[in-house]
Amino acid sequence: MAPGVPALVLLSLLSVPSLPPRATGCPTACRCYSTTVECGALRLHIIPPGIPPGTQTLFLQDNSIMRLEPGVLAPLTALRHLYLHNNSLRTLEPGAFHAQPRLLELALTSNRLRGLRVGAFTGLAQLRVLYLAGNQLVQLLDFTFLHLPRLQELHLQENSIELLEDKALAGLSSLALLDLSRNQLGTISREALQPLASLQVLRLTENPWRCDCALHWLGAWIKEGGQRLLSSRDKKITCAEPPRLALQSLLDVSGSSLICIPPSVHVEPLEVTANLGEDLRVACQASGYPQPLVTWRKVAQPREGQPRAQAQPEGWSPGPGAPAASDTGSGMLFLANITLAHAGKYECEASNAGGAARVPFQLLINLSRPPPPAAGREPLHEAGSLAFRALGLATQAAVAAAIALLALTALLLAALICRGRRGPRAPGPPGEGALFINDYSDGPCTFAQLEELRGERGHEMFVIDRSKPLFAEGLAACGTRC
Repeated sequence: MAPGVPALVLLSLLSVPSLPPRATGCPTACRCYSTTVECGALRLHIIPPGIPPGTQTLFLQDNSIMRLEPGVLAPLTALRHLYLHNNSLRTLEPGAFHAQPRLLELALTSNRLRGLRVGAFTGLAQLRVLYLAGNQLVQLLDFTFLHLPRLQELHLQENSIELLEDKALAGLSSLALLDLSRNQLGTISREALQPLASLQVLRLTENPWRCDCALHWLGAWIKEGGQRLLSSRDKKITCAEPPRLALQSLLDVSGSSLICIPPSVHVEPLEVTANLGEDLRVACQASGYPQPLVTWRKVAQPREGQPRAQAQPEGWSPGPGAPAASDTGSGMLFLANITLAHAGKYECEASNAGGAARVPFQLLINLSRPPPPAAGREPLHEAGSLAFRALGLATQAAVAAAIALLALTALLLAALICRGRRGPRAPGPPGEGALFINDYSDGPCTFAQLEELRGERGHEMFVIDRSKPLFAEGLAACGTRC
């Protein structure tokens, strides 16, 4: 090789433009460059391992991720933008993002979230934008967003939210945009929006609003000063009920038309005596507009050393420390395996925006009757039913006498019918005096007349042989079939 060739080769190699090197530790099939990792539309079921710890923007959209495993995001402390939209997330565990103190934007749109636990967003003190649209959220509980003091945009549209509790938005003092459109909200309280001191845009359209006294404040608020928060489209808050106001704009309805009917409550009977070990159901019927919320409470203090009896609606299983039970419309007090601790006074309360009504209920325990054995436990009795033991002594005697009289009448009637069928019969061909039946519509008179046969297809049938005597002149003729 001629002198100087190695130097020329070296210079030529240096003159070729080099491609940016692939980031080290990039997950398989993902694309990594600078501080961004793209893993979208890869049919992933979990967050892939090997994401560089210095990643600031992570794209995981359009996959099938169902769960954020505990600690899976812990190494990504520098994350600023996280996109998890169009996945299959069903729940967010409390503290799932506790290691992302610098996160600014979180996209969870179009997942399958049915609820948000308190603490799900713990650690996101710097979060500015949260997308939760297009999920399956039904209710927002108190303090759901408490740990997001700098959040500016909250997108909750296109869910199925029916209930927004009064303190659900507590802590969102920096929120500028709230989108609750296209949900199932029937009402919203003034208290729910009070924490939003920085609110500039509010979207409430396309909800089935119930235009009653509970929404009076909203119409007045929009007319007075809330218009600045609503665009021309967002001002079209349409009533879905009551029927007389359906399809009308809330802003066009006069305040005198936004009415409520206070609840009324009915419990029957007001006092029940139950035996130890029994089960008891007591219905509390409530009416009013809007439909009242019904709550049972045990108002009597339990005796020292005894557990507090828990009132439960039928089919409801409370967790430890659960509050008094409630149901909408009608509440069912259900007490299982009654003990002395269940005795006392209860109260059924029905409440709506128009007021509240209460009815007391007294449960007494019959100590004279021992509890039934567990295997032979008595069936469930409805309070107010005509249970025989609940009748007076005179009524019990009358019922017993009536039953005995009916039994005697039936016996005499059967004997008369059988005697009418007796009589001399000329002997005929075999089987002429036999009546084939497969029910008891024509008898039998006595068991002595029955012979069990099987039909051609194997079905069990009975034969009444008319040639046999009714009583065979004595019990000896009955044999073992009497």
